Amino acid sequence: MNTGLLVLAAALWGAAAGALLPRAAYRFSVPSGEEWRQSCPGGHRVAGWLGRARCGQCPERSYGPGTASLTTVTALVCAALAAATGTRPELAVWLLLAPVGVLLAVVDFRVRRLPDPLTLPFAGAALALLGVTALVPEHAGEWTTAVLGALALGAGYFVLFLINPGGMGFGDVKLALGAGAVLGWYGWPTVMLGTFAGFLLGALYGGALVVARRAGRKTAIPFGPFLISGALLGLLVGAYAA
Repeated sequence: MNTGLLVLAAALWGAAAGALLPRAAYRFSVPSGEEWRQSCPGGHRVAGWLGRARCGQCPERSYGPGTASLTTVTALVCAALAAATGTRPELAVWLLLAPVGVLLAVVDFRVRRLPDPLTLPFAGAALALLGVTALVPEHAGEWTTAVLGALALGAGYFVLFLINPGGMGFGDVKLALGAGAVLGWYGWPTVMLGTFAGFLLGALYGGALVVARRAGRKTAIPFGPFLISGALLGLLVGAYAA
């Protein structure tokens, strides 16, 4: 397939998948320890998990994250992954996982929570799908290093959690399993690059908040979005270099 057509197809897939995320983002965006949202801000029951965050019974029908923003971000992420990966079979895995990564980043940024129903299946799906991809000709990664990458990054984040549980949540540890799997597919340099990029982005964001006087030096920030963004950057570089 022509590269331009592949990127366009991936962008359209991302746009369609992103349009389904607002309702799930709204329902999952609750503080730790609380049940997932069952109703809109007006108290009307929310049916299902996928689709627009709109209530036909409320005067202001829209609630939660905007459909346009999630559609745009997911489309851009998928297009970038397609441009970097090309027609290699692992692209299908990246395109399936990308919307979940966007959803996790949005939820964590809103309420500093990474839901178990998303993080653990994300890691399991990444390893399972990459295991199948390893059997397909013309793939460019190794399933063994994907497994080891998941274990290594998960263990590293678990140590950070034990050292500073106030700054690193256990949800980040579980998310690191999935991030380590996708980064490990392209080898240890990609794991290190994606990990470093995540911490760098988080540090830059925290520093910007301090400079803008919107946070102090000890203010906790949601790290999931930066873990995911760093993994995306590492994955893009790894895919281009493979």
